[in-house]
Amino acid sequence: MTESRPALGVGMVGYAFMGRVHSQAWRSVAAVFDVPVRPAMAVLSGRSAERTAEAADTLGWAAVETDWKRLIERDDVQIVDICTPGDSHAEIAIAALAAGKHVICEKPLANTVAEAEAMTAAAKEAAARGVRSMVAFNYRRVPAIALARKFVAEGRLGEIRHVRAQYLQDWIVDPEFPLVWRLQKDKAGSGALGDIGAHIIDTAQFIVGRNLTGVTALTETFVKERPLAEGSSGLAGQGGGGEKGEVTVDDAALFIGRFEGGALASFEATRFATGRKNALRIEINGSAGSLSFDFEAMNELWFYDAAESDAGFRRVLVTEPDHPYVGAWWPPGHGLGYEHTFVHEVKDFLEAIAAGTDPTPSFEDGLQVQRVLAAVEESAASGSRFTSVED
Repeated sequence: MTESRPALGVGMVGYAFMGRVHSQAWRSVAAVFDVPVRPAMAVLSGRSAERTAEAADTLGWAAVETDWKRLIERDDVQIVDICTPGDSHAEIAIAALAAGKHVICEKPLANTVAEAEAMTAAAKEAAARGVRSMVAFNYRRVPAIALARKFVAEGRLGEIRHVRAQYLQDWIVDPEFPLVWRLQKDKAGSGALGDIGAHIIDTAQFIVGRNLTGVTALTETFVKERPLAEGSSGLAGQGGGGEKGEVTVDDAALFIGRFEGGALASFEATRFATGRKNALRIEINGSAGSLSFDFEAMNELWFYDAAESDAGFRRVLVTEPDHPYVGAWWPPGHGLGYEHTFVHEVKDFLEAIAAGTDPTPSFEDGLQVQRVLAAVEESAASGSRFTSVED
């Protein structure tokens, strides 16, 4: 059968952890969803010619470049997917948008508010020319989280009063774990705060439909020095012997805050929660009900309806065809996984490009999260002083 859908060439910069999951999404999306345009995996860019070629062969990319600037110049690339550390996001995204390429960029949007502001300005200018951009907060595309947002928007929780969010991991508990790029501020921007705290900030704001207005924060670096890394892959690293270097990011961030409308919130992001692997948890309490979610049981949403107080919390198994995204996949009761959230992400992005509409979360949404991160850092550095989130 001849493929009738028009194709858009994708060029991806970076091929490690995020590059692998994004590749899976680009390979799968048109086979699962009836997207109006078909992504063609045109070119993969990385600094090492040999490693990039190996990754392209494994992940399904047609060609390689060792300079992202050449990737942007290619006529067979209409979409640029940025999967690099945060220190290069702004330069790549701004150049790609100026060249008329649609851009999807991994989170957090940038390493600083100034960089995020420049990216947002470039995105607004590009949007006037029909060029679209999106920041890749994939947890918005968990069906249970999308359903939670629907419950709140329908008023089923009533007036929102409390938001509690945690993201708990333990992959750097060992003090001998090497000094990979995620532990260096010049490359990562911040530690647990930006890496996983950004996710719970966006997820909470997405579900509630309102933004944080101010925070009071603590941050801590538990292990100050680590063995220098010879290399890293995903969340793993290889130590380089006895020499050590300084950890320049936070290991954990803890903050309370207030939402627009007055709801109180607490957030915890740590990579030192021994025994917790990827526990993104959120609970929201309202005047008429509550909901609770844990990514380690990602196909479940727990809901309490105050009008049925004798029932307690009930489990909603989010695998039904009428639940967000689920109908395109498997029969009812067959759960989805981490990788599916990225398929949903690129599906929404492609649909927005085809429709000529601005996808969400936008670069402006990413900038707002960046401003919350900056407020957390400022508060922690000033003895936990209450700090307003910049407008």
